[in-house]
Amino acid sequence: MGDLLIRILLAEDMHMVRGALVALLSLEGDLKVVSEVERGDRIVGAALECLPDIAVIDVDLPGLDGLSAAALLAEQLPSCRTLILTSLGRPGTLRKALAAHVGGFLLKDAPPDRLADAVRDVVAGKRVIDPQLALAAFDNGENPLTPRETEVLRMAADGAEAAEIAGRLFLSVGTVRNYLTTVVTKLNARNRVDAIRVARDSGWL
Repeated sequence: MGDLLIRILLAEDMHMVRGALVALLSLEGDLKVVSEVERGDRIVGAALECLPDIAVIDVDLPGLDGLSAAALLAEQLPSCRTLILTSLGRPGTLRKALAAHVGGFLLKDAPPDRLADAVRDVVAGKRVIDPQLALAAFDNGENPLTPRETEVLRMAADGAEAAEIAGRLFLSVGTVRNYLTTVVTKLNARNRVDAIRVARDSGWL
């Protein structure tokens, strides 16, 4: 049996959730949590130390977000597969996860047995995507904004005012305002702040 044990590194910053996940995974005879970390910037070091078969990583971690940590882990320890857990059903997050070559992407409110199965499937080389997330990504469609509109919105999201954006992009303030108005309309947003939220949730910023 020893050779068949799947060794798991678990990265989750909320102690109660982490404890519950460890308890849940430990109920399975073939799964063993060999390392627990609460910060994203500790994942790679811990993985290089204990050489897990899979890292189960929460998407929102302090120090370094889960997707960035997963991408680093793929570079430093390619033998370790990754399964991302998220409470945010954002289609943009799924697209970023696929770009980071994670093996699986699961919502935290999935049934408990689904997690154990997902761990086994990802270690076996399959790609596991929560059906709800996959549907959301398909429903979401492509970014309706032009590259210039996206650039203007990204600067606005970083806190730049219209005059500053105009100066940096060699545009008139009126043109920048027109871009922002178009963005709000295209995204069916209530205002600029809402447009930034919509674009971020969709992974366009």
